[in-house]
Amino acid sequence: MTFLFDIGNVLLKLHFERFHSVILGSPDAPLPDHLLALKDPYETGAISCRTFVSRSLQILKSDLSPADFTAAWQNIFSLNTPMWDVVHHLKNQGHRLILFSNTNAIHARHFLSTYPDFALFDHHHFSQEVGAIKPHPSFYQDALDQYHLDPSETLYLDDLPENIATGKDFKFRSWQYDLNNHKACLDWLSQQGISLPRA
Repeated sequence: MTFLFDIGNVLLKLHFERFHSVILGSPDAPLPDHLLALKDPYETGAISCRTFVSRSLQILKSDLSPADFTAAWQNIFSLNTPMWDVVHHLKNQGHRLILFSNTNAIHARHFLSTYPDFALFDHHHFSQEVGAIKPHPSFYQDALDQYHLDPSETLYLDDLPENIATGKDFKFRSWQYDLNNHKACLDWLSQQGISLPRA
């Protein structure tokens, strides 16, 4: 089997409130629309890390240094330990594992170096390298072609319904993951014929 794993709120919990606290002074303060508009160009590789950081600081009219902004941008992750237990078991069983995620170069460099267990994955399929973001079909088609995926033998886990919908369009065996209901994912994997130990 091949497993496609989203990262945010699947393998890693996202804590954007930490970033908001540093750059806006409150975990609940919303990001300016102009800053939000940088997300897709940055995650598709259309703008560089340097441009993303400099434009963000200009939009925010912030006194933060580029280094401090980057550190805050990186500090949004924590491990979703139950899912990493699944990853370890799948690897030990000989399944092919592929990271399948919208992300950006600053985040990718950070989590790949901070969490060594990402080395368990055979490949990574990242939006900033592909030039497309989920749920756009080209993101999925590129993976299908590059990794010679057989959809009937491909299990896909993601937290966002729109991403799962496109996965189902490609006939991947797809599951919308809920951080608050890991057991439901284990039950689904069992229904797919994947045997995993239960705590």
